[in-house]
Amino acid sequence: MRTAKITRKTKETDISVVLNLDGTGIYNIDTGIGFFDHMLTALCVHGGFDLTVKCKGDLNVDGHHSVEDTGIALGQAFAEALGDKAGIMRYGSAFIPMDEALGFCSLDISARPFLVFNAEFTNERIGEYDACLTEEFMRAFAFNAGITLHLREEYGKNDHHITEALFKALAHALKDAVRLNESGKALSTKGTL
Repeated sequence: MRTAKITRKTKETDISVVLNLDGTGIYNIDTGIGFFDHMLTALCVHGGFDLTVKCKGDLNVDGHHSVEDTGIALGQAFAEALGDKAGIMRYGSAFIPMDEALGFCSLDISARPFLVFNAEFTNERIGEYDACLTEEFMRAFAFNAGITLHLREEYGKNDHHITEALFKALAHALKDAVRLNESGKALSTKGTL
């Protein structure tokens, strides 16, 4: 079973993540930031992952440490659950519409972390969530999971819709990329990822 449990405790956050890549979308998420909980819920439901996230962070400062550190812990959980990555499809891409917004994600679970993030937000906040933290989460997640991750807002006006389209696009791309291939071998000319 492809599962992982990660705990991360710093002076700023105390986080636990439990991940099952072969789940059914069951979730239990509490970061203290309602909109971020909504995005992580979308990620696991649309990705078909079982996910528990508990985060106690210094929200009296702002949400930055909680969101970034959750990205770090979740990325580490993906890396651990995937192990040597042998037998996965490796690549995934998805376009996801959310009302007037369209989000795109393409990724490679390659052990070569990189982030290209092209999205613009017109509002500083979405509820209690700082819109700029979407890029921070994606960077922390990609670099700790070992994923080359490209995310792009094709178009949109509503920041909630743009952000949700990006998280759901990530979910669908991850779902495809972590599927097992028929050979059971690393999908690489090098023979390993």
